[in-house]
Amino acid sequence: MLFRRTTERVEHKARQVTLSAYTAVDGRAPLSEAARALLRKAFPDHWSFLLGEIALYSLVVLVLTGSYLTMYFEPSMSRSVYHGSYEPLRGLRVSDAYASTLHISFDGRGGLLIRQIHHWGALVFVAALGVHMLRVFFTGAFRRPREGNWMIGVTLFMLALLEGFGGYSLPDDLLSGTGLRTANTIVLSLPIVGTYLSYFLWGGSYPGHILLARLYTVHVLFVPGLLIALIGLHLLLVVYLKHTHWPAPGHTNRNAVGQPMFPHFVAKSTGLFLMVSAVLTLLGGLAQINPVWDFGPYHSDQDSTDAQPDWYVGFLEGALRLMPAWETNVAGHTFMWNVLIPAVILPGLLFMALYAYPFFERWVTGDPAEHHLCDRPRDFPTRTALGVAAIVGYGVLLAAGGNDVFASLFLVSVEALTWIFRVLFVLGPVVAFLATKRICLALQDRDRQLLTEGRETGHVVQSVYGGLRETHEPVAAGRRYRMLARDVPVPLPAPGDRAPRRDRLRAALSAWYFRDRVEMPVALEEQRRIGETVAGPALGTDEKGKG
Repeated sequence: MLFRRTTERVEHKARQVTLSAYTAVDGRAPLSEAARALLRKAFPDHWSFLLGEIALYSLVVLVLTGSYLTMYFEPSMSRSVYHGSYEPLRGLRVSDAYASTLHISFDGRGGLLIRQIHHWGALVFVAALGVHMLRVFFTGAFRRPREGNWMIGVTLFMLALLEGFGGYSLPDDLLSGTGLRTANTIVLSLPIVGTYLSYFLWGGSYPGHILLARLYTVHVLFVPGLLIALIGLHLLLVVYLKHTHWPAPGHTNRNAVGQPMFPHFVAKSTGLFLMVSAVLTLLGGLAQINPVWDFGPYHSDQDSTDAQPDWYVGFLEGALRLMPAWETNVAGHTFMWNVLIPAVILPGLLFMALYAYPFFERWVTGDPAEHHLCDRPRDFPTRTALGVAAIVGYGVLLAAGGNDVFASLFLVSVEALTWIFRVLFVLGPVVAFLATKRICLALQDRDRQLLTEGRETGHVVQSVYGGLRETHEPVAAGRRYRMLARDVPVPLPAPGDRAPRRDRLRAALSAWYFRDRVEMPVALEEQRRIGETVAGPALGTDEKGKG
């Protein structure tokens, strides 16, 4: 009773604070109704939805630290003798970009800390974006009506990769110069237009003299502007379309359940922003990253082993190292397949597949309805297996990007290790797909067993005849609801041998996607309630996401 009264007082106080905010808005702005609706918007309270916020707040830290760094960095490749504070490099001819990076690191107040926070922030930003996209993929949150937001997310991820590559390429040290040399090779591999595009970007033969200035403009102006604009559009669509939510009592495909934006979400989100900022600051102060003074200035005739890019573009490095040395000469033009396939065609196909996947799955299911409930990955074993297979393939390429380092550590020849990675890249995703699908089906079977027999209590009962048996208790109502509230399509019916090839392909893919499943024991009354829960808004109405 005391706890209930305390809770009521807290909720009453929150309503008073919200009412005061409404009054302030009503008296000072003509958009009070819109502000009131926004302040009361329901936000999800599940931890998995915080991944996108971590990416957002990492970007805020990046903008703040990057603004500081722009005041000291010199994006120039003009060379002069270094006379700065770092004694081992004194007397060497270095570019102004490299010298200004050393000046930021050793002479600017807090410069090294800001540099390292910026670099760690970039890594966390891309990682949070990637994990957020995986969460959306595995839970089916990309389905109608959120296909457009999924495509915006894929574009954001591409821009984040470009922004990260541009950032660590600016200091003009040996590592970044090696990366730019690789980028130049990739550009040159483009048939017909490669040489012209390389000449335009680098301002002449490699290493040119104007790339850093152009890259600096792209890094601090164009790409950040696009990122901020697309994130704004992404958040606007989230507000308009409402968020998805996990199956639970009261959560349906026709409502949006969560905590109000003010004061609950604002307080929690502010705390998360402070935590992200604190973690990045600790990493910047305690964990060294990108020590350009150890790498030395870039010279086009120098290179070194153990030169790998940041992890998010490491898969390109690995693909380049695994590809055989294939080339073809056609009408005076050289097709560099050893570069074109792994560095242009492979990532191009990857992002095309990401853009098209929501529409592909909708075509396979033939389902035009809206979906606001998150899927449990185990309930969609084929989709989950495809995602895990892609992750395994990416991991193999990432590891292959350091084959020279692994060869040195494990005393294996680079050639042997390269063949091992080639075999793993072909077989690894296949094995991962089959294993993941079987695991998902096993988890479904485990759910069925729990629903049928109940949960093991750990207590053993002995009968009067001496027999021993373990006792079970029914599954909790909330957990039972999550197990039963599945919205898994049934395979499309076979169209017959005389049907168009497109229809037969669609039916075959649908069967491959949704044939394997474990049916759950459900009573008729439960089946009726579950059907009402997963039923989406009627097409042509404005009930979308309202609760």
